[in-house]
Amino acid sequence: MGKILNFGSLNIDRVYRVEHFVRPGETISSRGYQCFPGGKGLNQSIAAARAGAPVFHAGTVGTDGDFLAELLRESGADIRYVRKTDGMTGHALIQVNDEGENCIILYQGTNFDNDTAYMEQVLSDFGTGDILLLQNEISNLSYLLKRGKEKGMRIMLNPSPMDAGLAGEDLSGVSWLMLNETEGCALTGEQEPERIMRALLSRYPEMQVVLTLGGEGAMMGGGEQLLHQPCFRVKTVDTTAAGDTFTGYFAAAVLEGKNAQDALRLAAAAAALAVSEEGAAVSIPVRQQAETLLKKSGY
Repeated sequence: MGKILNFGSLNIDRVYRVEHFVRPGETISSRGYQCFPGGKGLNQSIAAARAGAPVFHAGTVGTDGDFLAELLRESGADIRYVRKTDGMTGHALIQVNDEGENCIILYQGTNFDNDTAYMEQVLSDFGTGDILLLQNEISNLSYLLKRGKEKGMRIMLNPSPMDAGLAGEDLSGVSWLMLNETEGCALTGEQEPERIMRALLSRYPEMQVVLTLGGEGAMMGGGEQLLHQPCFRVKTVDTTAAGDTFTGYFAAAVLEGKNAQDALRLAAAAAALAVSEEGAAVSIPVRQQAETLLKKSGY
């Protein structure tokens, strides 16, 4: 069946509840503090593992990041490739005000300590047929794209967060591009989903493009195929992990041989369950929950 290698970010989200955002020269007291596991890499590995896929996570944490690796392990991911250094784990300082708005300071930390020698060591255990799952939150992404293609791995890329470097990257080795409308617009200059899809497929005719559309579901194009997947209607509580849950479940479904429509359907069901709960990693459902929702919906 192959396996999934997710070379991805591992973050700590530190959330401070405040009356208002701190102003220049001002010192204020926080009304509350919470610490959460985070990072798109971590979330996607947890989603794929809870979907039942053999997932191996690679990435670097600092002395404060042991609980992130432990959460991955508890969720079913293999953490033998997670590396620990003396640095500080990547993290976000998040202020949330009384109106629910937030402002965020990101620190890359050990997510940008991933050197090519370490990457080669990990990649030596993977090859043709395996899926290399990537985001844009770690160092040396270009190297991973190049080496994954050379090794014959099937690359699934979530180009988030989008930046100028990634916009200019050669993505010809990517098998599945998983992105939202904002990221699609940044890559193509187009606004409408169908135009984004056509522009990407014209540039990369061998690629499968999966475009998530929020409340409108998702669409997937590649070759002569264009599929639409509506979202499952649930009460939305927190959308934080929706995209990562969708990507992780889609990767798991593809790995086990599901066809494109069934993979989209499973991913959409899992994402719906994630948005119906608070939190990011903690909201990602297990496979049985997603299957139950599919049955209730007549699939």
